[in-house]
Amino acid sequence: MDDRKALIALNDELSADEDPILLPREAGQASKAVQDFGRYQSEEPSTSAAAGRVAPHISGNNHFLDDDQPPLLGDNSLPPNVPINGSAGSSNRNINSSEPIFHLRSRTAAASTPNYESLDYEVCENTLFQDEQRKRLTERFSLRKDIIRWIIFIQIGIITALIACTIDIIIEELSERKYTFLYNSVKKNVPLSDAADGSDLLIPYLYWLLFSILPVAFGAAMVTYIEPITAGSGIPQVKSYLNGVKIPRIVRIKTLAVKAIGVITSVVGGLAGGKEGPMIHAGAVVAAGISQGKSTTFVKDFRIFKAFRDDHEKRDFVLGGGAAGVSAAFGAPIGGMLFSLEEAASFWNQNLIWRTLVASIISVFTLNIVLSAYHGLNDFTFTGLFNLGKFDTPLKFDYFELPIFMLLGVTGGLLGAAWNSLNTKINKFRKRFIPWKIGKVIEAVVVAMMGVTLACLMIYFINDCRPLGNDPTNNPVQLFCEDNEYNAVAALWFQTPEATVRSLFHDPPGSHKILTLALFTVVYYVLSCATFGLNVSLGVFIPTALVGAAWGRLLAMLTYYAFPQAEFLHPGKYALIGAAANLGGVLRMTISLSVILMETTGVETSFFFPLIIALISAKWVGDYFNEGIYDTQIQVNHVPMLTWEPLPQYKGLTAREILSSPVVCIKLRDSAHYIYQMLKKCDHNGFPVVDDVSGDRRSEGRVCGIILRSQLIVILLKSLYVENKRFWLPETSIQTFRDVYPRYPSIKSVRKLDNKINYTVDLSMFMNPSPIRVNPHDSVPRIFQIFRALGLRHLLVINNENRIAGIITRRDFIYK
Repeated sequence: MDDRKALIALNDELSADEDPILLPREAGQASKAVQDFGRYQSEEPSTSAAAGRVAPHISGNNHFLDDDQPPLLGDNSLPPNVPINGSAGSSNRNINSSEPIFHLRSRTAAASTPNYESLDYEVCENTLFQDEQRKRLTERFSLRKDIIRWIIFIQIGIITALIACTIDIIIEELSERKYTFLYNSVKKNVPLSDAADGSDLLIPYLYWLLFSILPVAFGAAMVTYIEPITAGSGIPQVKSYLNGVKIPRIVRIKTLAVKAIGVITSVVGGLAGGKEGPMIHAGAVVAAGISQGKSTTFVKDFRIFKAFRDDHEKRDFVLGGGAAGVSAAFGAPIGGMLFSLEEAASFWNQNLIWRTLVASIISVFTLNIVLSAYHGLNDFTFTGLFNLGKFDTPLKFDYFELPIFMLLGVTGGLLGAAWNSLNTKINKFRKRFIPWKIGKVIEAVVVAMMGVTLACLMIYFINDCRPLGNDPTNNPVQLFCEDNEYNAVAALWFQTPEATVRSLFHDPPGSHKILTLALFTVVYYVLSCATFGLNVSLGVFIPTALVGAAWGRLLAMLTYYAFPQAEFLHPGKYALIGAAANLGGVLRMTISLSVILMETTGVETSFFFPLIIALISAKWVGDYFNEGIYDTQIQVNHVPMLTWEPLPQYKGLTAREILSSPVVCIKLRDSAHYIYQMLKKCDHNGFPVVDDVSGDRRSEGRVCGIILRSQLIVILLKSLYVENKRFWLPETSIQTFRDVYPRYPSIKSVRKLDNKINYTVDLSMFMNPSPIRVNPHDSVPRIFQIFRALGLRHLLVINNENRIAGIITRRDFIYK
């Protein structure tokens, strides 16, 4: 059967690459011609009991053929029961069989899965690329390129730190003015304890509501209406990007602007969140922008860094930007590098580790200089946005405390697993019942109002007065307390969450009542769970650490009251262990988190052992129930992430059982008209290039390479045809394709080939002549390791005659 008839089965909807960042839809999932993962057509196949695969029946009124639609190349003579374009197992099967000669795996979640597209992490080593390599080798370009790469990483560290400083200074100034105003309002309107009526607390409460509602509503509106991708911390999106999934609009300048403003408004508004998580996203945007040497948003090309304009190079820079963001947030360069490797990166090497560490150190150094100058410090001791302060005395522990630390870790794992489960259910509820944009803004305002109301109720009803002198805040509130006393409950709420964590670490013993910390832990646990998932830019690190520090200090107080002779019960030490355990239970990080906590608090290296015990215990216990919060968000959003190991369902399978077929192929020298019509009718992103083709039976040709959709569109746009080769050949290079990266044009931007129907395209110099190939009998675990380690987008499956048997993409490894 020829390919003209085969293409009738393709979906004729226009490609979703009209927006270069939006993700292509899979055309013809029913025909199993899946060549890049994305959305699938909705059908209801009957599942085979043998291997979860189906054999759909092709009829005149199904998704495969449409009688009302003219065929692609003007041939509508294909009978309804003719099989399509070859076989998954052999190219020599009987094409006249009345039964379909291909099979389809059942994917139950296909209809609800969003559009996602792969990134091209595999370098296309075509003739143009090889010519550039040979030319650059004579010019010693390799050394120069490495130097430029180091310069870019240094720039990433500096600019990320400057953005972090700007955000931190604005938040600090606005928060200081906000809480100073509230302090003066309370002082003016609330009578002293000997007065008869305390109802004037209503006026500060209304002011507090106003100062929370306005910034939160503004930030939520910006996120919702301008750039929804900026909601949350951005870490799951960056992690998905580094895994090879293109997330729309994740690294644009407008995304960075909305992210920064959204973080400022959310923190100033008093939501239970922090600015540390979004700094990772901000660093990734900075890295992606600087490394390309141009701005597609402002349509400005600076004509620099052209050699780095591909997904493979950008991936490494984005990883360095994320590490610089973590380092700026916590003042922890080693922790930032480890965080990127442990939590974010899917690919790394020794050189990348060095460059990432340099970017992290430069980021911390720059932030240290700027913030130390801003705060008037001459010794450059302001090391990060999340500055937990140094403990006055070295933290020591006895070996009999290790089981206690382990129990704290178990507690953190249980609380973290419960938090993740509850937050996931809340977010699913939001997604289902609050789909409207205005509803998302109102929801953020309601949560902000709920936080203020609960704080005021705690301040009003809990009588926790402490003597002045060791007050943990700059503006201690007297409220209903006696002279020379301050309200300890108000001290927990009348400051930013970072300052509250610092207070719980360093407040002297006896600074709070047990009832105060118990209620504060419960209230903030619920508030943080309700806040993470709102359409605002906020991170989860600070509220998680705050809750852990609160219940860690609370457990130390309870134990001390039960055993007054226990001198080892330092409340700050157990607050730190509690914060680590709670973070481990929610985030499921170990090495990087322990290093970050050590760098932010300045504890001795000997205390690393208790921290790692608490973190590992929390992770093991939490992993028994569910995934970490970032992985959970990725799963809820149906992002096709590739884990480190293949899923258990794939063990024992071979390539033949997961491949997608039949495959749309292109001849080595093919007509421009066929390529144009094929791109119009199907949405695939990779096409095997074949030769030794008999007539139009392309699917039976011998594989000689692979060509991407973006390359074909550029070829058509630039009119790179054989007939006019003498005009474009001297000016064509690999840079011709890099110049349109990353927003490749769509096929709609190509004019109809009215006078070029008979023109020919020779793909020999454009295709990748050495695509990765496997045999149908190769095991899936082995194929998975190859696919993931090399960052592939397409993996060709060929038979013993070097003919295409099928194709494997990321979606084929996601079990449904």
